[in-house]
Amino acid sequence: MVQSETPTGRAKGGVARAKSLTASERKDIAKRAAARRWEDVPRAIASSDDTPLRIGNREIDCYVLEDGTRVLSQAGLLVAFGRNRRAATRDLELPPMLQGAALEPYLTPEIREEARPIRFLTPSGNRANGYRAELLPAICNIILEAHDDNALAPGQLRTAREADLLLRALATVGIVALVDEATGYQEVRERDALAAVLEAFVAQELQPWLKTFPNDFYKEMHRLRGLPYDGSVRRPQYFGNVTNEIVYKRLAPGVLEELRQVAERDDEGRPRHRYHQRLTQNVGYPKLREHLGSVVTLMKLSVSWDEFTAHLDRLHPRWDKTIPMSFEFDEREGVMRQKND
Repeated sequence: MVQSETPTGRAKGGVARAKSLTASERKDIAKRAAARRWEDVPRAIASSDDTPLRIGNREIDCYVLEDGTRVLSQAGLLVAFGRNRRAATRDLELPPMLQGAALEPYLTPEIREEARPIRFLTPSGNRANGYRAELLPAICNIILEAHDDNALAPGQLRTAREADLLLRALATVGIVALVDEATGYQEVRERDALAAVLEAFVAQELQPWLKTFPNDFYKEMHRLRGLPYDGSVRRPQYFGNVTNEIVYKRLAPGVLEELRQVAERDDEGRPRHRYHQRLTQNVGYPKLREHLGSVVTLMKLSVSWDEFTAHLDRLHPRWDKTIPMSFEFDEREGVMRQKND
């Protein structure tokens, strides 16, 4: 039975309303609908406006979004492969260089998902489309795999040459590191990572005093420094600086500087409380106790101060005020880890 295509009910009313609108009203409705589609898209917090990403002889626009996603602009990805910035595309779900029957067998569901364009707002508020930066080497590998299988059409051989050049250029430096350098995001990342470390280690409020440094810590320090030890709390004044060097500077980046910053001081500028009283109970203080246990063990195994500090530098090197690019802070465990790039 053939169903009638004549609209009925609410659909009929919608058609009638659409016919009653002027061209200007329809344009305004379409504009508002488009604006709503961009309301929830992420905004870029870093861009390469002044320092474009250079790979070979190509300059590529790139951004870092507020959720940390690194993206290459849609035009930038085209430029990377030597194409016109405004090249037409048949499939809105795939970049132009991945389109065509020849590459169809090489496109896994995972690649198709990663290759979806990302809508975002630039730092200035302009609308833009882009792709995950990690997609660039993936595209190159797909094209070169198809080339090795002699599966490419003659018109795609130039793209294969471009893919080979790009992959060679990316061989020494990862695409994420290049994007971070071009956008200046590496400074933002270091600052945010340091803030996370300090928040995890340094408490907002003063904590109760607990005996924290074991007697063996001072006993072994006296021995290694060639000083008699009588068990009293009177110690050489410079021991405070030594403790900062072998303990607090080695807990995590920036912790000693932050403890100095938040310390309440007396009229003579001396801290009123022990630094360990400003460490958090869940991360900072446990890590201090763990570190002290290791330090005392190294002291007992050493016959001289120089031998001790050599062991200490190897096992617990001093942290600078910033986090090296090869490390990242594990907030759940409260430790610095070597990255697995």
